[in-house]
Formats: sequence, C-alpha cells, structure tokens
Amino acid sequence: MAEPSQLSQLIESFVDSSRSPTQQAASLDTIASLVKNDVLTMEGLVREMEMYLTTTDNIIRARGILLLAEVLTCLGTKPLTNATLHSLIGFFTDRLADWKALRGALVGCLALMRRKSSAGVVTSTDAKAVAQSFLQNLQVQSLGQHDRKLCFELLECLLECYPNTVAPLGDELIYGICEAIDSEKDPQCLMLTFHIVEVLVQLFPDPSGPLASFAADLFEILSCYFPIHFTHPKGEDLDIKRDDLSRALMLAFSSTPVFEPFAIPLLLEKLSSSLQSAKLDSLKYLSSCTLKYGSERIAKHARAIWLSIKDALYNSLQEPTLSFTLESLDGLGFQENEIAKEALMLLQQVIMQNNGLFLSFIVKDEDINMILNTITSYESYNEIPSLGKLKLFAVGCILSISTKSSVASCNTVFDSFFPRLMEILGLSVRKLSGDHSPKDNYLVSKRLNFGALYLCVELLAACRNLIAGSTEIACKSVSVYETSYCMLQSFSTSLTKAFCSTLVTSCHDADIYFGVKGLQILATFPGDVSPISISEFENILITFISIITENFKKTLLWRLALRALVNIGSFIDRYHESEKILSYMGVVVEKIILLVSLDDFTMPFPLKLEAISGIGTSGLNYMLNIVQGLEEAIFANLSEIYVHGNLKSAEITIRLLECYSNKVLPWIRENGGFEEVLLRFPVNIWKQIESCVDFSVQVLEKELLDAMMTAMKHAVAFCSEESQNKIIQKAYNVLSSSTSFPLKESMALTIPFQLEDLQLTQKIDNLSCRDEWILSLFASVVIAVCPQTHIPSVKVILHLFITTLLKGHVPAAQALGSMVNKFGKKSIGSEISNDCTLEEALDIVFQLKLWNCQDTGALLRCSGMSNGSGMGHTDLCLGVANDRLPQIHAIAGLSWIGKGLLLRGHDKVKDVTMIFLECLLSNGKTDALLENSCEQDLHASVMKCAADAFHVLMSDSEVCLNRKFHAIIRPLYKQRFFSTMMPILQPLIMKSDSSLSRSMLYRASAHIICETPLVAILGEAKKLIPILLDCLSMLNKDTQDKDTDTLYSLLLVLSGILTDKNGKEAVVDNAHLVINCLTGLIAYPHMMLVRETAIQCLVAMSDLPHARIYPMRIQVLKAISKALDDPRRAVRQEAVRCRQAWASTASRSLHF
Repeated sequence: MAEPSQLSQLIESFVDSSRSPTQQAASLDTIASLVKNDVLTMEGLVREMEMYLTTTDNIIRARGILLLAEVLTCLGTKPLTNATLHSLIGFFTDRLADWKALRGALVGCLALMRRKSSAGVVTSTDAKAVAQSFLQNLQVQSLGQHDRKLCFELLECLLECYPNTVAPLGDELIYGICEAIDSEKDPQCLMLTFHIVEVLVQLFPDPSGPLASFAADLFEILSCYFPIHFTHPKGEDLDIKRDDLSRALMLAFSSTPVFEPFAIPLLLEKLSSSLQSAKLDSLKYLSSCTLKYGSERIAKHARAIWLSIKDALYNSLQEPTLSFTLESLDGLGFQENEIAKEALMLLQQVIMQNNGLFLSFIVKDEDINMILNTITSYESYNEIPSLGKLKLFAVGCILSISTKSSVASCNTVFDSFFPRLMEILGLSVRKLSGDHSPKDNYLVSKRLNFGALYLCVELLAACRNLIAGSTEIACKSVSVYETSYCMLQSFSTSLTKAFCSTLVTSCHDADIYFGVKGLQILATFPGDVSPISISEFENILITFISIITENFKKTLLWRLALRALVNIGSFIDRYHESEKILSYMGVVVEKIILLVSLDDFTMPFPLKLEAISGIGTSGLNYMLNIVQGLEEAIFANLSEIYVHGNLKSAEITIRLLECYSNKVLPWIRENGGFEEVLLRFPVNIWKQIESCVDFSVQVLEKELLDAMMTAMKHAVAFCSEESQNKIIQKAYNVLSSSTSFPLKESMALTIPFQLEDLQLTQKIDNLSCRDEWILSLFASVVIAVCPQTHIPSVKVILHLFITTLLKGHVPAAQALGSMVNKFGKKSIGSEISNDCTLEEALDIVFQLKLWNCQDTGALLRCSGMSNGSGMGHTDLCLGVANDRLPQIHAIAGLSWIGKGLLLRGHDKVKDVTMIFLECLLSNGKTDALLENSCEQDLHASVMKCAADAFHVLMSDSEVCLNRKFHAIIRPLYKQRFFSTMMPILQPLIMKSDSSLSRSMLYRASAHIICETPLVAILGEAKKLIPILLDCLSMLNKDTQDKDTDTLYSLLLVLSGILTDKNGKEAVVDNAHLVINCLTGLIAYPHMMLVRETAIQCLVAMSDLPHARIYPMRIQVLKAISKALDDPRRAVRQEAVRCRQAWASTASRSLHF
C-alpha cells in the first residue's frame, strides 16, 4: 500500500493547475503504475481522492475527475471487479451533467466502455444509462473542439460496442445524434460524425422503421458538406486530408437506401458544377450509392443517370485524345482523364446492376445513332471535325465499357451495332447459321471508313477483354455468348483481310494504328473461343513479320507491328496455347533469328536487333531460342574475324554483343530460369579462343574487345556461384595454356622473384593479339565473380596482373581492384580461395619488388613508411627518371586497387592516397605527414595522373567495382573519405609554393568534392566555399587540358549549395568571391552547360541579403549583357531571367 502522504502529493501535483504539464504527466504515470502493480487498489485511490472528486471548487473537482479518468485509461487491460466497474461508470454517468467537469466525465466513460471483455466490461444497463445521460444533459455544439471530439467518440463507442442496448432508444437516439452533429465544422470531428451516421443507420435497417421519419433531416445535415472543400489543414489536423473526409462522407451517403430520394438528385445536380472536384466526387458517390441502394431504387433515376454520364463524358473530353503511338496500342488514353474514367466506371456498374434498362437507353440514344449516321460522311480521321472526334471517342468508350460489362450486355451491343458497322465498312454479312458469302475471299480495295473502323476495333477489344479476363466465361460453352461469338466468327475472315488491306493501302497513321490493333485483338482471343482459325492466326503473324522484314522504312507501322507481335507472343504464352505457340515459333521466332544470320543488309542492322530482342521478351521459350540464335550468329562472325579479319563481321559482332549485354541479359536476370544459357555463352567464348591457336584482329580491335569484355562481365555476374567456378576454371586453363603466361606456382613463392618476373615482363612486352584478348577476358571474369567464387592460383594471378598493369593494361588493374575488394579476411575465415587471404594479397601488392623498368632498379618497393607496411613516392621514381609511362601506369593501377580498398572500408587505402599526395607535392617540401620525397620533381603528366586517381577512387564505375559485379561496398564510404581527405588537402594547398603542385592539389580536391554526396558537402559548406571557388577558377583558366566535365560537376555542387537554405547562409560571407567566379564562367567557351549553370547560380545569388549583393550588381549586369548574345538559346533565356532578377536590386534609373 502506498503511503497516504506520498499518494496525496502525487494527486496534488496533478490537480494543481499551476504545475507544469511534465510534472502532471509524471504524477499520472506514477499513480497508474501503483494501481497496475497492485501497490494501490482502485478503491483506495477513490477514497484518497474523495475530497477532490466532490469539492465545490470547480477547477479542483474538474482536475480530480480528470485524474481518475486518465488513470482508468492507463488501466485498460487491468482486470476490475463488476462492482468496481458499476460504481465507477455510475459516477462518471452522473458527472455528465456537471458541465464544469465534463471532460473528465467523458474521458472516464470512454475509458470504461472501451475495455476488453477479459478485463471486465460495462454492463448493458450501465451503458444505456450513459446514453440516456448523454442525450439528456449534453449540448455538444456548445462545447469546445476537444470536448466535442470526446462526445463523438463516446457516441461512436456506444453505437459500435452496445448496438442492442441503444437501439431501443429509437427516436430519442436519432434526434440526439442529429442535434449533436448539426453544423459541425472541425475536420477531426467531421470524420467521427460521418462514421456515426454510417453506424447509426445500420441499427435501423428497416426502411419504414424509426430512421425513416428522420431521413430527410439527417441527410440535410450531411448534404451541407458535399462537395468537401478542405484545403487549409492546421495543427493537429495535418493527418486528415480532403480525400479522407470525402470518403467518410461518401460512406455515410451510401449507408442506407433510405437516403436514395435525397442523395441521387443532389449528386446528379452537382454533376453540372463548374468545379472539377465536385464532378469527380459526384461520380464516385453515385457509384457507391448505386451499389448500396439496389437496382429497384436506382431504376427510378436510370434515365437521368444515363444522361448525366453521357454529358460528363462529352464535357470532360475537351481535346481529341486519340493518339496513335506505340505506347497506346493496348488502349487509348482516356484513363488519364479522371472524370471520364469515373463516368465509365459508373456506367459499367449500372449496366451490370440493371442490364436491360441501361442498354436500352444506349441502343436508342439519339446522339449515338446520329454519330453512327454521320461517320459515313467522313472517310478519314483528318476529315472529321474536332467536335466530331470527341463525340466519336465518347461513343467508342460507351460501347466498349458496355460490351465488357457482362456476357448479356456484350450480346446486346453486338446485336445492335456490329452488323451496322460491318455494313459501313462494306464487309459481307453472313448468316449466323454459318453460310458463307461469296464475297468472303475478296481483298478490300477501297479505303475503310475510319469511324466504323475505330468503333469496330473498340468492340472487338472489349469482347476479347471480357472473355480473356474471365476464366469462368472461357470455360463455358459457346452458346452462352452465342450472338457476339457467332457474329465475330462469321466476320473473322473478312475482318482479317480488311485490317491487312488497311496496312497495305493506307498511309494515314490512324488507319495503320487501328489496322494493327484489330489484327492483334483477333489473334489474342483465348484459343477455345477464338473467332479465327489457326491458319488465319498464322496469316496475321505472316502479315506482321512481313512488315518487320520489308516495311522497315515506315517507322510507325514497323514499330506497331513489332509491339503487336510481342503482345501476341506474351498472350499465347500466358494462356499456354500450345498450338498457337508452335505457330508463333515457326512463323515469328525462327524468321526473326534468321535476320541476324543472313548476309542480307537491306534491313538496317539496329532494327534487326531491336526486333530480335523485342520478340525474345514476349516469353521464356522464345527467349531461349533467341539467345541460341544470337550466340550462333556471334560465334559465326567471330570465326570470320579470327580467320579472315572481316570488317563487316566485326561491325556486326559488336552490335550483336551490345544487344546481348544491354537487352537480352538484363531480361534474363529479371525473369530467371536461364542458368544453363548464362553458363553456355562465356564457356563457349573460351572454347572458341582456345581452338583458335593463332589469330589477329585487324579491324575495330578495341571496340570489339570492349564489347566482348562487357558481355563476358554481365554473363558471368548473372551466373550462380557454381557456374562462376566453372567459368573461371575454364578461363584459367586457357590462360595457363598460353606460352606468354608461364603461370607457375613457384612464382608466387619467390619473394622477391627476379628471374621469373623478368622473363614474364619481357614476354608481356610482346603479347600477341590472342594473348591480349585472353588476358582481358580473364580480367573481365575476375571483375564479375562473387566474393565466394574460387579463383585458382591467386598469388600467381596477382603477380600476372601487377606486371601487366605496369604495361598500361587497365583491365588488369580493375581486376586487381576487384580482387582486393572481394577477398575474405583471415580473421573471419570467409576466404575467396584456399591459397590466399586479403592480408597476404595486400602484402604481395605493397611489399614485393614486382615492377621493374629497363632492367634496373625497382619501380615500386617498400618505402619504410608506416613501419614498412606501405610504399612511397620514392619507389615510383627509382630508375625511371627518363621513362614516365611506367609511373603513370603504376599510379593508374594503384587508383583501382585503392578504389577496391576504399569501397570495402579497408585502412590500407590510406597508404595508397599518401602515395598520390607525394606525387602531387613535387617540390620536395611535403607536410609532416608525408615523410618521403623524390629527389627530382615529377613530370606534370605524372602529377595529373595522381590527381585524377582521386576521381577513380570516388566516382561510380560502370565497368567494375559496383553492385552489379558483386563488389563489397561499405555504406557512406564517400562521406568518410571526404571527411578524411579534405582536412589534409586544404593545408597542403595553402603551404604549396609551386603553382603546378597547387593546381594539381586543387584538381584532386575538385574530384573529391564533385563525387561526394551533397548532404555531406552542405555540412561543411562554409569551409569548402573558398577552395571550391579556387578549383573553379583553376579549371576555368586551364586552357591545355580543358577538363569541362569536372568543371561542370563542380559548378553543379555550387548550384546545390546555393539552392539550399543552409547552403545560402554559408555563401553569404563569400558572396563577392562567388559572384566574381561566376561572372568569369559566363563566357566559358568550351561547354554550353557551364555557361547556363553559372547564370542560374547568379539568379540564386540574387536571393541573398541585399546588403551583401548590392555592391556587385553593376558587375553582374555587365557580364549578363554579354550573355544575351550567346549563340545558344538556353543560355540567352537564362540570361534574361538573371538580368530581371538582378535589375530588381538596382536603381530604377539604371539604364542597361
């Protein structure tokens, strides 16, 4: 039992209104905890609080009752006895009449009535007493917002938790609720009131019951809120959106059929509103009410609803939306029009609910029949006036949605309109008995009427969607939809020929579009209910494939035909139509594969590849055949290249490999199930190279090798670990069989190796074309494998890559970077191979004399830096004073090794960056951090390579060390490198007394800043602005290298700073320096984007405090005046914007 004095203090702390909210909350939590842990009983608490609960002081009594109520809220799961619950609910019920202490009474009633049955609940008798007290004592609308909300929550709780208890209150309950919710305006309260109405009407489902006499009053209260206008949420209302309120009101509208006489006329009236939101809500509400009110009640308003739907469609389509593009082949663009979409959804719903009545309106509608009569006056799409196109489109939508609403509606629409359309098109009408007309075999020679063609295709599409979208319909006998099916079957031949004739004879986009779409629809009916025979299906495929191979100069027709073939292939594959799949394979897939294997060059090769990759994506089995055909073409052309050096074969192979890498392999990865295919391609590449003992690629060697490496990397990367092991073992076998690469295990064990290293270096100097390819492709495999894949003879491979990268072999350097990135650590035990760990690999890279030049000295060796664990700049200088290429190659190689280490967050990257910094400090006066220096200054080209190494370290690479190729990437690695390097670079720049060294340090800094995420830059913006501006000025003055990409990237960083609120604050102190820099870039001659972005930055600068920028206005306006004559329009437009922005800061008398 809690001490009385302690409990009194806690109670007093809450009741005392002068205490802070934090103190009051702490007291409440403590008291609730005492009761919850049985230290204090509920009865003991009430006895202790008796004075606070019964005092005549209104403030103390209100606070006391609220404390008791809040404690009960905290004890929702604590069991209480029935007697306790009865006593407490009786107390709070009585307090509902005490308006001074009303909030506590409401909270208390809610806390008790929301309890779960396992903890004890309020009885029905007590709940009824609460309801009666509420109705008798409370004037809800006279209360404040929070108390009103509590009242509505209590009403909601009574209706949902005690429906049988409050229902007998009948008229009294309904009247009390009407009075409580009338004129409510608060969004939170409205959400509750709308739901209260929804729950209330469920208590009285009888249309002639108590609700009937109040229906008009209750709906009048609701109708005041329609349509919802709620655009300025404030404070705690932020969680409530207009759509939430609108949906809640809609549920209240449609909650009972009793509202039908009032709701439907109101909604139809609001459809004529000029507000788009009101129209949209009216249609949505009508759909909801139609569903809930029932067909009998809706039938009374059927004609009015039909006319409203038709008007909504006609009025919402303000511009012609018929677009004949590749993207809209599966359907026209009315879905983007929300009003039209909702109107058609409503139409479909009322047709499904009352089929005969609404279809009779459609069939007999004067506007629809008038449009059908007038379309005969216009043969082509372009002849139809704009208003006529809108109405035609609306009729097409109406007939389409009516057709696919149900089988019965499909039959009715076809029976009423299809023969008439066929007559307008001039196609023969067969009898449904199946008699054939002698006209069936004719080829349509005249142009088809566009309006009838469009409506016909819409009906076909709707019928197909109805059948294909319902497995139940597809399984039923044909007699279920006999009229529509038999009509389609009787006209299928003539329709097919008519559509084909349109593609041949018409040059109008509209005719071509609907001709292709019509053929696609006929070909995509489910097999058992298809109106066309298998021979007609094949004729459609032949028509499309003929367009692909012969009519490639007609761009729209060609692309539509290709999309149609892809859609047909996907459809029959999805529905497992084996007979049609066989036809598709024979007519389409095999023909497409032949395109890349034939020597026919009349069709542009890029179109061949687009066709073959597109067809492949239509199904798994198709892609298997396509891939096989592509591979055969690739290997056949490679043989021609290896043996004869055929230029045309080289060009074809490059494009085939690009198609394989960019289109086929990504689709394979996304869809899966191609492991054997992925393994087969790289293995066959290695087998072919292995079988060609000697070859020389005389033409396009670099382009072809790059394409081969890309395809190899993607294929290997998408393989499983098991397949990767097979591929790399095969690649290693081919590599080791080459006489240029004597891969001996003894090489890896010789530390330092000398004779073998020298022999290998000499042989690499004279690599054949074949050996160059083998080495590059092997590096590609290493780049793409997973960290878990086993690499044979790792130490030997490391020696090979180190030696070859010194000869300028970039793939070897990238492979080295990938290896050190993916090696497992010895401590973890997850090693990439059995013979080498990460630590051992790094020892090989950093501690062995592996690189020699001109047989004298070592290019790189242990420098003694960091106790012998790293290497220094001195090693790059020994013995190579007259030969810069090995130095450049060594630095380039180290940059990729460093990148691999940086991505995984390894500390050894520090040694690599220190080497680069030593190269940049060419005058021998390095920082204390850099202990070793070179006796002779490095050449500028070497220093530039060292500066650009920071770009390799920080930039995202597409060719290696990315997630696609399974690189280990530590989160936030760029931010960490930025925060480590910038404090080192900034003092080095300040202390450098060599202009060349300083410019290279700026260049390195620019690369780091450009590649660092803007969020990290903004945090250090104030410190970075000076160095960023110096980098921009240096790059602007550099007329020799013209590194426009780095300059533009750096300018984008400055733009990001200027467009950020915190960034602008950092710029203020250096405003004059920023403006000087930007005005200098306005005339940058080498890149238009630099000039445009510089001017945009000046526009952003105009928003800085007036006192900071006003002195610079004349300078800016003069610079901008020159940009007004820029040869590029985008620059001139930005210059005008900038002049207007800065002119506002100048004197009105200033002339410019």
